[in-house]
Amino acid sequence: TLVQPRGGVALVDEHIKLLKCLQDQGDADLLPCTTDTYTRNLKFHEAQNGIDTSIKAGRSMLNGLPVVNHGVKNVRRVIEGVDRPVIVLSGTPFPRLTAEVTLAAGFSAFLGAGISYPASYIKDMTFEEGIKNYQYLDRLASFYWDHGIPIHREQPGFLTGTLIPPGVGIAIAVMETVLAAGQGLRHYSVGLTQNLDLLQDVAALKVLEEVCHLYLRRLGYEDMFVSIASHQWMQAFPPDEARAFAVIAMGGIIAALAGATQVITKTTHESVGIPTKEANAEGVRATKMAIKMVRERKMPLDPEMETEMNVIRMEACSILDKTLELGEGDMAIGAVRGFEAGIIDVPWAPNRHAKGKVIPVRDAQGAIRYLEFGDLPFNKEVKEYHKEKLKQREKKENCKVDYETAVFDITEICQAC
Repeated sequence: TLVQPRGGVALVDEHIKLLKCLQDQGDADLLPCTTDTYTRNLKFHEAQNGIDTSIKAGRSMLNGLPVVNHGVKNVRRVIEGVDRPVIVLSGTPFPRLTAEVTLAAGFSAFLGAGISYPASYIKDMTFEEGIKNYQYLDRLASFYWDHGIPIHREQPGFLTGTLIPPGVGIAIAVMETVLAAGQGLRHYSVGLTQNLDLLQDVAALKVLEEVCHLYLRRLGYEDMFVSIASHQWMQAFPPDEARAFAVIAMGGIIAALAGATQVITKTTHESVGIPTKEANAEGVRATKMAIKMVRERKMPLDPEMETEMNVIRMEACSILDKTLELGEGDMAIGAVRGFEAGIIDVPWAPNRHAKGKVIPVRDAQGAIRYLEFGDLPFNKEVKEYHKEKLKQREKKENCKVDYETAVFDITEICQAC
């Protein structure tokens, strides 16, 4: 399981120092180039102000590297300055110019997708526009492949950075893989955010790989290489560093037990702001140590694991089948119509084109269940399974599981003693 941190600062030389620290002190397998918020939203004048202010202040005043403003030649120095592959962590529903600059500069991987990012980062963009934007990027990456330059593409599995039911996350990840394949890509990574329930997180990652290959084959894409990414806890972190390290170590264990190809790390500074390069490297080392201690063991396929995998599989496949039905076999059209109908939905999404009717909540063991199913196309068996799990929590805690419970579950980890 490869370990990949996040990270980015305003100035090229300082960004190179950050990556060298992650490489030399953290022993990261893959290195990041997170872009800043202004670049993500095409506000290049403000990004330039951030560069100028950072030079005057002697420290980064941006939360990432403004690659477009720095340009191809300057950004290429990042690639030349380190010994590991570097992935662009774009965080944007507007990837075109960022991709053109970074791929021309020599970056060999790019994170982002046309459903996940509009759902996560922007209020008014339609999913049709988001899909088109990333079809452009995927075709660009395919163009590089056609000319002998392999580019890895990665789907962001974290969506809104809140509790995401695995069936929903898998369905969207598979949609985005199929959309990428349709533009000629054959090297892709799909991911899921960790919810910190050991059994369910491992089960979900196993089902993700299985369902992804199932629908690629069904739609005629037999030669797609797919790897699996696990994103460490994307919600609010404990302010206490010792407890934060426990969350990070748990993330490494989940990824290793599931046999994930890579794990994307967090730091103990998550609750206070942008981490120092040293704290970032510590998060990588902690994760690598956790993976090492698992010693290549895998989670046993016992009856409880099989049941959880079956339910997750039914959820994901029901959403995907209905999406293809609405799109008359076309995943892009089906995805747009699916959001309009609510058969695809993302909890707590800021995007107004997601209905937001689905409300997740934990059960007595900590796994993610549905307080509200919205219009998700689940059968009676799936719904009854989740309702029974929530009844068990109500019995255990002697109180009703309701909306307030769901809100509590979002902040539980950062408040835990």
